[in-house]
Amino acid sequence: MSQKKMKTAIVGYGGMGGWHADHLLKSDVAELAGIYDIKEERGKLAESRGIRSYASYEELLADRSVELVTVAVPNDVHEEVVVRALKAGKNVICEKPVALTLESLDRMIAAAKQSGVHFSTHQNRRWDVDYLAMKQIYDSGELGRVINIESRIHGSRGIPSDWRGEKRYGGGMLYDWGIHLIDQMLCIFGFENLESVFCTLDHITNQEVDDGFRLILRFKSGQHAIVEMGTYNFIAMPRFYLRAEKGTALLRDWREETQVVQCTHWHENEVLPVQLAAGLTKTMAPRDELTTKSYTVPRPTADVHDYYRNFIGAVRGECEQLVTYGQMRTDLKVILAAFESAEKGGFVAVEAEK
Repeated sequence: MSQKKMKTAIVGYGGMGGWHADHLLKSDVAELAGIYDIKEERGKLAESRGIRSYASYEELLADRSVELVTVAVPNDVHEEVVVRALKAGKNVICEKPVALTLESLDRMIAAAKQSGVHFSTHQNRRWDVDYLAMKQIYDSGELGRVINIESRIHGSRGIPSDWRGEKRYGGGMLYDWGIHLIDQMLCIFGFENLESVFCTLDHITNQEVDDGFRLILRFKSGQHAIVEMGTYNFIAMPRFYLRAEKGTALLRDWREETQVVQCTHWHENEVLPVQLAAGLTKTMAPRDELTTKSYTVPRPTADVHDYYRNFIGAVRGECEQLVTYGQMRTDLKVILAAFESAEKGGFVAVEAEK
């Protein structure tokens, strides 16, 4: 007999709140109890779709049937909304970035521990197929020791013209997309492996917050990663690029398969010089099929519902929560260190957690 679905309410019925609602309506582990939004028109919109709209946040928290609250409001008010739900005895999932300061995050964690409930942030992009393809290649070891991975998201429309473009609300691309891309890289290389970061910020279309960034993550293992987000790129660079001791992997777009060229033999008896631009070169002479093997890696399978399945399973004591407090703190530490690096120049050390 299947277990009863967990009654879940959403605070904030904007873009991400609507996304959560749509997926909860299809979930096999959660049931949408209703939503609350401070904007009356959003409540009416929910009701027009057959979804209950709570008249107030107090009414939502007083609903004893609600076990889980998903928070999808602007970044600057996460703490207030989250802590109230935790103190009311609700389990809480908060949209990313979970907080703008470590002190704020620690107050949320303390409230969860005090109430004996579960709390996490929505790192749903751990289930993106492009990321999973890179992690699969890294974990397989088929290309030997990985030297570095480059991860990029490029667009050309600037920052959305809402609160994401204002500093007081916690806007900017580091907080928006950066937290996802950073979390993915740390999941691949290991959170505790992180040593330091270096970052530069773009201010092309917005002078108040970053509308792009380039971040280098340096690891204790000697490996490194490049994470880049741009909103003024009219030609996008590949989504992922991986270099390893025995080959290279390239993923141009999340909809494609990963291209791999594996080096099977390092030396060739005779390497003929090739014409390159205005001169000859042996160094840049292309490889041939005698020393390399080319193939593609099929797109992994992924299910967006696995995030909620894991969190609710952890609440019920069936599994460990995948997005841990230590990981949440480390992701935020990287963001804060990136801002410090961009301001001062140079690498900034990060005390990572598991």
